[in-house]
Amino acid sequence: MRDDAPDLTPDLLIQAYRWGVFPMSESRDDPEIFWVDPRQRGILPLESLRISRSLARTMRRGHFRVTFNQDFQAVVQGCADRSETWINDTIFALYLALFERGEAQSVEVWHDNTLVGGAYGVTVGGAFFGESMFSTATDASKVALTYLVDHLNQCGFSLLDTQFITDHLASLGAIEISRDAYHARLETALALTPNFRNLTEIPTAYDVLQRNAQTS
Repeated sequence: MRDDAPDLTPDLLIQAYRWGVFPMSESRDDPEIFWVDPRQRGILPLESLRISRSLARTMRRGHFRVTFNQDFQAVVQGCADRSETWINDTIFALYLALFERGEAQSVEVWHDNTLVGGAYGVTVGGAFFGESMFSTATDASKVALTYLVDHLNQCGFSLLDTQFITDHLASLGAIEISRDAYHARLETALALTPNFRNLTEIPTAYDVLQRNAQTS
């Protein structure tokens, strides 16, 4: 579905997610925003995360440090820092506003004190709507997604929406489902009330791997 979006506000954006649609722009410099409701929706079932043996080895080495919501703006900037992006200035500002309201979240991956990967998205009820991820170091975005899935499970979320499917996401267990199946899962997730920010400490890589033992 593609319809011109009216002037977007944080409240309207949250309502759109509840309806199962999300906004995009054609490019960084395009001021127009449109709604998207794919016929086939990408999700990553939270019980079906696949961690490759090479990714598990990377995590055990301890080269990366993971945080949540420590530098949301930098993560969005990292996601937009590519030749083609749908994150224009309006979208950037809207998600920063949602973050300040507690309705957008990020996971950061650091090497020493340098941000080398991350992901961000919106939380409504028990649904996490993944927006984008980036990586400037091998496996950094996969580490971000692995920690994100673990955290969503620990908090009691039931849906991780990836919007679309890429080979990168499929390698981690993401699948496509029909629009009707997605909306059924969304309805169930919206009835839940987990708190993404109810985080006392970051788990170790060994804890994450043990809880998500499906490897390939």
